[in-house]
Amino acid sequence: MTLRQNVAILISGRGSNMQSLVRACSAPDYPAKVVLVLSNKADATGLDYAREAGIATAVISHKDYPDRASFDAAMDAEIRRHGAELICLAGFMRLLDSRIIEAWRDRMINIHPSLLPSFRGLDTHERALEAGVKLAGCSVHFVRPDVDTGPIIAQAAVPVLPDDTPDSLAARVLEQEHMIYPVALRLVAEGRVRVEGDRAFVDASCTMRSLRNPDSL
Repeated sequence: MTLRQNVAILISGRGSNMQSLVRACSAPDYPAKVVLVLSNKADATGLDYAREAGIATAVISHKDYPDRASFDAAMDAEIRRHGAELICLAGFMRLLDSRIIEAWRDRMINIHPSLLPSFRGLDTHERALEAGVKLAGCSVHFVRPDVDTGPIIAQAAVPVLPDDTPDSLAARVLEQEHMIYPVALRLVAEGRVRVEGDRAFVDASCTMRSLRNPDSL
């Protein structure tokens, strides 16, 4: 029997990456199980998807708390109440306090729509086009207090086409996000990623060929 790590996913909107993780976790041999989808917005449409999938949901509004630290403490308590062992940020649009980040150090991962460390923050696709880069992409990384930093677990690249707009580029990058996030979560859940300083090292048995074919992992 496959040992499964319990995962909480944090969202603020439709949670398309959350959906890709839920689909991956539905496989009986996948090493993780989603036990909670939490949002800071009651109208986040991703909550409906989670409920229909039979996953527990929770809403903790940042507006109900006087500061970031107390908001994060409430989320942390809810996450722990559901027995989560890992946290995945999937379009969660709130900055986290350093205390919760350090409490979940190397157990909290995020996906960002750029090839980090380039284009941290918002408006990544607009900035990529303005910079004239030839490759764009996405990165899954461990979360650190500085925004969009932390050891990189996996990346995927797409070519930037001459007629690309921010929307067209975003759509192609999003397809890759849906592919690599489940791969990265699997690697972390199986203990196949070790962190040394600011770098993440994937078990040598996981080849690039495997990363291109998530079903082989």
